[in-house]
Amino acid sequence: MTYKNKNGYHMNCKLTFLLALTCLPMAAQKRAFTIRDIYRVKTAYAPTVARDGRMVYTLSSSNLKEQKSASDIFTADGKAVTNDGASYAPQWSPDGKTLYYTSSRSGLPQLWRHGSDGTDEQVTDYKLGINGAVVSPDGRYVAFAAQVDPSLDDPDGSKNAEARKAKSENPIQAHVADRLLYRHWTEYSDGRYWHIIVYDTLTKTYRDVTPGNYHSPVFSPSGPSGFVFSPDSRELCYLSNHDAHPEASTNCDLWTVDLTTMKTTDLTADNKAWDGSPQYSPDGRYIAYRFQRTPGYESDRFILGLIDRKTGKKTVLTEDFDNWVDDYRWSADSRTIYFLGEVRGAEPLYSVDVKSGKIRELIAAKAISSFDISPKGDVFFSSSTTGKPTAIYRTTLADIRKGREPQQLTHYNDALEAEVDFRPSEQMWVRGADGDSVEVFIVKPHNFDATKKYPLVINVHGGPQMQWMNSYRADWQVYPGAGYVVAYPNPHGSTGYGQKFCRAISGSWGGRPYEDVMKVVDRLAQLSYVDSTRMGAMGWSYGGYFMNWLQGHTKRFKCLASMMGLFDLRSMWGGTEELWFPNFDLEGQPWNSELYKRWSPSEYVRNFATPTLIITGERDYRVPYTQAVQYFSTLQTLGIPSRLIIFDNDGHWPSTLRSMPLYYNAHLEWFHKYLGGEPAPWNTEDMVKRTPDY
Repeated sequence: MTYKNKNGYHMNCKLTFLLALTCLPMAAQKRAFTIRDIYRVKTAYAPTVARDGRMVYTLSSSNLKEQKSASDIFTADGKAVTNDGASYAPQWSPDGKTLYYTSSRSGLPQLWRHGSDGTDEQVTDYKLGINGAVVSPDGRYVAFAAQVDPSLDDPDGSKNAEARKAKSENPIQAHVADRLLYRHWTEYSDGRYWHIIVYDTLTKTYRDVTPGNYHSPVFSPSGPSGFVFSPDSRELCYLSNHDAHPEASTNCDLWTVDLTTMKTTDLTADNKAWDGSPQYSPDGRYIAYRFQRTPGYESDRFILGLIDRKTGKKTVLTEDFDNWVDDYRWSADSRTIYFLGEVRGAEPLYSVDVKSGKIRELIAAKAISSFDISPKGDVFFSSSTTGKPTAIYRTTLADIRKGREPQQLTHYNDALEAEVDFRPSEQMWVRGADGDSVEVFIVKPHNFDATKKYPLVINVHGGPQMQWMNSYRADWQVYPGAGYVVAYPNPHGSTGYGQKFCRAISGSWGGRPYEDVMKVVDRLAQLSYVDSTRMGAMGWSYGGYFMNWLQGHTKRFKCLASMMGLFDLRSMWGGTEELWFPNFDLEGQPWNSELYKRWSPSEYVRNFATPTLIITGERDYRVPYTQAVQYFSTLQTLGIPSRLIIFDNDGHWPSTLRSMPLYYNAHLEWFHKYLGGEPAPWNTEDMVKRTPDY
């Protein structure tokens, strides 16, 4: 509605004009995002809903100066359930009267119980600490994962704890291996395997329910998971790989173990590819799970299926969904499954009808990272955008049908967002290899002025089978905060654009993706605000490989930054632990596949000329740090300006608090030197010599 005052002015228009004048200076007053701001962002995630609709979530935070991180559990209205800074992974009992969670407040991670009277009680006291704890529906059992030596008769983990202590104190520090996969990601196995331990709260006893020289559950970079109790608490379903050569196999089967008889059953022996993520239907009729079809291919499409517990019949639910199915939940009536799927730079929420197989998109075009749904249809989820950190949101299935926007429940970053310029992203589509469209996210710098020209940094993602999303990431803010236009392409190999697009990178590491990225560069260089004479590129893992590939194939960039990247594919094969990856994507081994030579950056040394920053971790067993060393030796021998940074105690992912400040600072120094953005806040060499004054 509009109203006129005595002078005839439309009051709403005048008010709007005044508000605009008021808001403009406020926006201009926001300062640029810095490395310090990374550690001021708080993250609310993993909403967990009780039967009666009550919701709790985990809040994580960090303190850069004190080098401390913290996590606690809160209710929907912001009340603290825990305040020890060491609690996470909440889960409700089926009746909703008890809240369980994991906490390391007493030292090692253990399961705790929060009662309706507000009191807290420690449930487990396992000597090695627990991982991925799950409470049985009747509340009697607790299942968790632990790394144990199967040769030890060790119910409570005390013998394993003593053995580890003895090894650490041994003057002989060595590792012995008689088979492959003797080390993984950042650790040597030394005869240890992930096993599932079940704690009986009535008898106060522990039992290893997955004995033997197998990983049960299998390793996951995010921690052991993938084991659940049946609704009657009599059975446990888990995943395990019993292949003779697990280093070369992606095969994982779903197994069940009867907790009374200890009888085990392989449910998916017929599929030689990956089966995992089991969830029982509330009525106990089905086990839902995710599976892949292609053996040895870790990036095959993840499909949602069902196993009928009585007949063993398997049903495919998402055959027509041509993207990966990620996290999912059963409805209370066992008729519907809600799931997240990777689609075109987002992670929307879908539902699939168990009987008909009909798939419906519920929440579109959002980067949802976690969710849960109450029996009454309350939907809680965590989500972010490029320019807005993660928060918890609430909606209902009824509101979704009516097209109503979700309600933001948590506001921990409001003050920071009012102070700091969190830059949003824009999307662009570019015609790439094979005529396919390539999506690009562009983040413009702080105080962007369309009349000016800015240096450009291209960031190529790792995986390579993953996708950049319109979601909050620290690096999407640090570099624009320092005056750079940053672009994030999703070339061939990216998920979210159909499995054919994803599969297209296999056997073509430096082919289609290179064509995609260079066409993206061509298009970006034409933008009026991009200085095409000041362009750089960066990437991590496969993105690091891609930087090394660019080194030998173009001189369009003033500088490169290669992190955890591959340089010589033949020596990489002999040093990595997950051999299934190069075996599939490079179609064999170095002695029987020419692709190792064709796609190896080391074969194009004659073309090297671009200054390069190289970063790696000495405990990176996925992409051995020697790849970075070889690359640096080559550049130095050729007289090409280069810098090598090796993190002593880090692997493929440097420590967020300990190492990442140096990581970002080193990049800002390098880009400032060659591209002319803002200077780095600290001196990288000084940061290594003494504790920085954050």
